[in-house]
Amino acid sequence: MTTSNDGYAYQYATMVLRRNRVPMEPVGFEPNWPDKPRPTKHYPGALAIPLPDAPPPASATVDAGLDPDPADDPFTLPVLGAMLRDSYGLLGRRLAIQANTDVHGYPWYARANWHRGTASGGGLYPCSIYWIAGPGAGPCPGIYHYGCRPHAMQRLLAGDVTPAVRAALGDATDATQFLVVGVKYWANAFKYNSFAYHAVSMDVGTLLQTWRMWAASDGRRIEPRFWFDQAALGRLLGLPADEEGLFAVVPLTWAPTRGSTIRPAAAVPGTVAVHRRDQEKSRVVHSFEATERLHRETALAAPDRPVPGALAAAAATAAPDGDRVPLPPPSPLNTPIRTALRRRRSSFGRFDATVPMTQADLAALLTAASAGQPPTESAAEGDGRLAKFYLFANHVQGLSAGSYEYDPAGHGLRPVQLGPQGAFLQRNYFLPNYNLEQAAVVLVPTIRAGAVLDEVGARGYNVVNATIGAIAQTCYTAAASLDLGCGVALGFDGVSYLEQLGLTGTDEMPLLIMLAGHERAQGSDYRYELR
Repeated sequence: MTTSNDGYAYQYATMVLRRNRVPMEPVGFEPNWPDKPRPTKHYPGALAIPLPDAPPPASATVDAGLDPDPADDPFTLPVLGAMLRDSYGLLGRRLAIQANTDVHGYPWYARANWHRGTASGGGLYPCSIYWIAGPGAGPCPGIYHYGCRPHAMQRLLAGDVTPAVRAALGDATDATQFLVVGVKYWANAFKYNSFAYHAVSMDVGTLLQTWRMWAASDGRRIEPRFWFDQAALGRLLGLPADEEGLFAVVPLTWAPTRGSTIRPAAAVPGTVAVHRRDQEKSRVVHSFEATERLHRETALAAPDRPVPGALAAAAATAAPDGDRVPLPPPSPLNTPIRTALRRRRSSFGRFDATVPMTQADLAALLTAASAGQPPTESAAEGDGRLAKFYLFANHVQGLSAGSYEYDPAGHGLRPVQLGPQGAFLQRNYFLPNYNLEQAAVVLVPTIRAGAVLDEVGARGYNVVNATIGAIAQTCYTAAASLDLGCGVALGFDGVSYLEQLGLTGTDEMPLLIMLAGHERAQGSDYRYELR
């Protein structure tokens, strides 16, 4: 990636692209697993309010969740509870024989693998979810933290502080209910050190996309804001400046409870803030210069919202002219959204190369992934999408093995390099949990990351990775609907992928790979549903 801009976000993006050739500092860092942090924030003594549930209607399918322009029906407390449970709540325990390196710990209850509807890098789930509730919600107005293990709202502060949130957003929203997504860096950095910012900013995208799909399938709208006064909102939430970053604010259209009256609150004094503190479990907490530098740069740029349309110049370029392999209409994704989220899992070495994928299923994955790009407040109608897609076809019915570029306008594939790709794929993958040649396809989304940073500044790094995370979550959910296995990986050599796909000298950047295909029949599997 070449650019004239010397901001740290550019340097960090280049380090990520080249990290399998030039390791990121600190080289040789090893996680201290016995002293790892809790998998969720812990606020001792906070009042916990159990969340009710409202099952989505039967019409709430994966296809419906990809509606680009859903209605904007109001949320209620049961609907909010259902969305949070299906996205980040613990859904059950799995214990299946597979190829991931942590499988040896699954039989032990203390190391149980509790699955969720949303994917997360390394299975760490570092996102913090806050509900800033105004009047009319049902519970007392205030600031709440979503406790995913008890599936409850933990009250951190009582009183209506929504005027402070609206001021931090700096726009004309009249919303009285807000979800705020933050990331406690140590929850991921204890394992991934300087790479943590890259991983967690994708995790934000997976979570937001689950909300978008879940809400859209039921006629509701999720429109995240990535630009806001992060410092002011962090002070309101009582967050130490460098320990936790705030990545998105989501205003909610809300249906007031019966008999309630929504009255505008007075301005919130600047001294009002959460005083409860998360209790850290790790005895030793490290900080990493790369993560802190990027956190500070993106936080400093957070209030400088670009004008709508600013991302138009960073949109994905059209596929060049040439022959196309036409794709059939996509297979329908008519599985209920809740069912698909419960089925979602990483395949970890379970792909079966003897059962090829149909072209209709491939078309469904590509169209879903292409649609799974979240809007931002800097986007405008006609801007075009940020991501484009390449794929390596290994085992697809009627499709020659090789690499291709997806042309969404013509719903076809432009051949890049024909011939088996399995040796290249495995040679450039650095973990033992997948044989990439066994996957039917390997999808590769790319974004012109440098162009995004040029147009909207350092905060654009969060937008780039949230977009890629959203695409990954959409692919997972679509694969579950199609009864296909799926896996997402970051441990690949990005420079080699640029060379193999003929992208050297362009500003496109491959940020992850997505594997899909049929899985082998399981001889043994254990699954226990909590709800």
